[in-house]
Amino acid sequence: MKVLVTGGAGFIGSHYVRTLLEGGYEGYESAHVTVIDKLTYAGNRDNLPYSHPRLEFVQGDICDPRLVRELAPGHDAMVHFAAESHVDRSLESASEFVRTNVGGTQNLLDACLSAGVERVVHVSTDEVYGSIEKGSWTEEWPLAPNSPYAASKAASDLIARSYWRTHGLDLTITRCSNNYGPYQHPEKLIPLFVTNLLEGVPLPLYGDGLNIREWLHVDDHCRAIQLALTKGRAGEIYNIGGGNEQTNRGITDLLLDLVGADSSMIRRVADRKGHDLRYALDETKIREELGYAPRVPFAQGLADTVAWYQDNPGWWKAVKHRHAGAVAETAGV
Repeated sequence: MKVLVTGGAGFIGSHYVRTLLEGGYEGYESAHVTVIDKLTYAGNRDNLPYSHPRLEFVQGDICDPRLVRELAPGHDAMVHFAAESHVDRSLESASEFVRTNVGGTQNLLDACLSAGVERVVHVSTDEVYGSIEKGSWTEEWPLAPNSPYAASKAASDLIARSYWRTHGLDLTITRCSNNYGPYQHPEKLIPLFVTNLLEGVPLPLYGDGLNIREWLHVDDHCRAIQLALTKGRAGEIYNIGGGNEQTNRGITDLLLDLVGADSSMIRRVADRKGHDLRYALDETKIREELGYAPRVPFAQGLADTVAWYQDNPGWWKAVKHRHAGAVAETAGV
């Protein structure tokens, strides 16, 4: 078994790769893994067991047709994580999001068709649905993205679906809620706030902090992706939720408690343009069809995540301060 993982040096992709190489997924204990990653600011070689004998790393751009056509042959499956993913960055400049998320996805799918890659999982986001005041989204919900990032991911979902419908590619789409866990880039809310607190820097909280998100530990997400890879039906979409809704202010208060700080560290900042109020996924389908259920209790997962950043200052300081201005001054997912 040989698996091509795009964006495998990023937060979620690297967790999937590490678990795969550690024998964490039944039937894939001896799988060989090829990672392609451009190593932008969000990709990090240190996230991977670089010398592992079953890992091949290729630094490259998924938008490069020649590269991906040379790389795809011989792989049995592709799990496609690679994406520009930070909403704030997409508000400043959307072009790279469209190029990578839409054009890159199309380029990879062409390569998979040409090479005869038998199975594809396209990893997406709940943000393609927009914002929901009450209730939760099923997989049949209309797409109504509200940011350039979300719009580019919605477009990539539709491109992916078309390759199943038109070309018969054995492809499944997953859409997840907000992830958290170790190795997450400190431009995202939880690691930004934790690392700010560890450095004694105020926490930039958007608006009133009442935006609601559903939180999912990265390990639960990757287990669900593996279920989609091995058991998911072609042409289907599976929502992956964490079942735990929190306001951004609520998350902030939990982090303050875990680090031993108080609310004087909060700095209110102007709200994000078009900031979605609430995300919520109905995950009945993946539970009933694939037998998925999250395993990591949120309180324990959050405490473990904070402890990881406390114990690994060398990793996050290098990432956070590698490029001047790389980390957004505000965060509010």
